[in-house]
Amino acid sequence: MRRRHVGWTAGAAAAVLVAAGAITYAVAEDTGGAGTSTPGAESADAGFARDMAVHHQQAVEMSYIVRDRTKNAEVRRLAYDIAQTQANQRGMLLGWLDLWELPKVSARPPMTWMGMGDMPAGKDGALMPGMATNTDLRKLGTLSGKQAEVFYLQLMTDHHKGGVHMAEGCVAKCAVGVEKRLAKGMVEAQRSELQLMADMLKERGAQARS
Repeated sequence: MRRRHVGWTAGAAAAVLVAAGAITYAVAEDTGGAGTSTPGAESADAGFARDMAVHHQQAVEMSYIVRDRTKNAEVRRLAYDIAQTQANQRGMLLGWLDLWELPKVSARPPMTWMGMGDMPAGKDGALMPGMATNTDLRKLGTLSGKQAEVFYLQLMTDHHKGGVHMAEGCVAKCAVGVEKRLAKGMVEAQRSELQLMADMLKERGAQARS
């Protein structure tokens, strides 16, 4: 059964802001109590926060591109949902780095915290698994209608697969409880959206690229 999308209401937006504040406060509690310590700059917690913030930013960018390239209500709702969810989560991740007084960039390659720092350097802007290339983004911006819908769904399918892999890494390696819970929620939500996007591609006579 397809996931039902929440309406674009001011009330929903307010609820997201309240949730973000609550989770940020929870992180402060998680890292500030007796017997706890702030994550180090090269910890899995910090690495996931930095890398997923970058990964999420591209998903937001792709979603806003397709919003202007199609009039299909279903695809526009999905794109809006992904953009809002991932922009909110990105804000949390960057906020936690501020809270921990850690840098938002690292001299080490992306995915080092997962033991994947030796993977080939990202080509054409694709810094991490699942990310679209700059060429992909330019192409998406030239398409319209069904072609834009299919290409967006294919790009976002790849993107979610990479995101799930990263979030699973945090579930296994991160030490801050609330960050592990957020990562687990990302895995569950993005797997659900992967199924939804597979169905949407099938309806359009297409399938994922890989």
